[in-house]
Amino acid sequence: MKSSGTNDTSRRSVLMGVGMATIGAALPLGGEALAQGAPAAKGPKLLEMEGKAKLAVLGDKPLVAETQAELMDDDVTPTDKLFVRNNGQVPELTADPKAWKIKVDGEVNTPIEITLGDLTSRFPNVTYQLMLECGGNGRSFFTPEARGNQWTNGGAGCPQWTGVRLADVLKAAGLKSSAIYTGHYGTDPTLAGETNKPTISRGMPIAKAMEEHTLIAFKINGKDLPLIHGAPVRLVVPGWAGSLSTKWLSRIWVRDKEHDGPGMGGFSYRTPRKPIVPGSKGDDKDMAILESMPVRSVITFPADGTRLAAGTRKLDLRGHAWAGDWDIKTVDISTDYGVTWKSAKVSPPANKFAWQRFAAAIDLPSAGYYEVWAKATDSKGMTQPFTAANWNPQGYGANPLNRIRVLVES
Repeated sequence: MKSSGTNDTSRRSVLMGVGMATIGAALPLGGEALAQGAPAAKGPKLLEMEGKAKLAVLGDKPLVAETQAELMDDDVTPTDKLFVRNNGQVPELTADPKAWKIKVDGEVNTPIEITLGDLTSRFPNVTYQLMLECGGNGRSFFTPEARGNQWTNGGAGCPQWTGVRLADVLKAAGLKSSAIYTGHYGTDPTLAGETNKPTISRGMPIAKAMEEHTLIAFKINGKDLPLIHGAPVRLVVPGWAGSLSTKWLSRIWVRDKEHDGPGMGGFSYRTPRKPIVPGSKGDDKDMAILESMPVRSVITFPADGTRLAAGTRKLDLRGHAWAGDWDIKTVDISTDYGVTWKSAKVSPPANKFAWQRFAAAIDLPSAGYYEVWAKATDSKGMTQPFTAANWNPQGYGANPLNRIRVLVES
């Protein structure tokens, strides 16, 4: 079901002016404030691509584009609104998708090389609504700035995926007792155009590979995958860093040790085992692999910077929350900078690893400027911090509470 995204009492405006304090890093627009008569702030570069919405472009070599919060309002993320994260170049479109081959080898009894056509007919096809989230989502909230694309909260989406369970394929190959990890390979060329070495190759423990929602996917929202999202076939590893969800999938290498491909060492997709000084070099020997993504909430309506008509005293707010391997227990809303909180209504997920809708009717006692804060807590008891915590050189795991600004006109 698609949300309307409109409200008769609201009028959008450009965020203008200067001067916001308190947790400025939790806002994507650099601490700008609503002000009458100030020059318009410069917005992000917008994606111009057939079949895609006008996402905010964070980089073009490789292409990286995030979904603005107000475009994350649909219950099921439309394909055109799903963020884009490439590591290298986009490969050529295959002439015959059904002939595409995927190899499963390594610590298995019977190595498999199977075409996509045979894969879809040999194994049960399943459809789930599953979170896909970039490992660096939230990176822009760190102070000082960490390396990498400066994501706000838009490196995430929750479409419906159709595919076969990776577990079914691994069972058919017969895992040896020595199998402890996977390594994933796609066909995307490097930025230099090289096709004889992987652009990125990440992997996961066998337990996550065998989880029933980990898919080899060939459809999104009921249609064949578009090329930009990994056509003809990709992995979808929900709840964990999106770099595991290899696009243009060609090989699953089952390992007898932790995978050591590009993107698995140093500071890549790794966070400190103990807190380090923000801005310091850090020691990669003290880093642990990022696995389950942290709890996060995003207000999707109204949009940040909305002006409300004079006399408005109630705001119908909604958004989405998710928490990696866990469910959302509560979402709390504040309009007084965290002095008091009100519980939002949280809907159950469509299935495990789907995001959850939250909604609340917020009282606005007078005209004027308001910050609306949202803070989610997951079923493990973890909650969003007031500011990005556990700084690390490549900026993973930043999940401060979400904030929007609204102005009720006099």
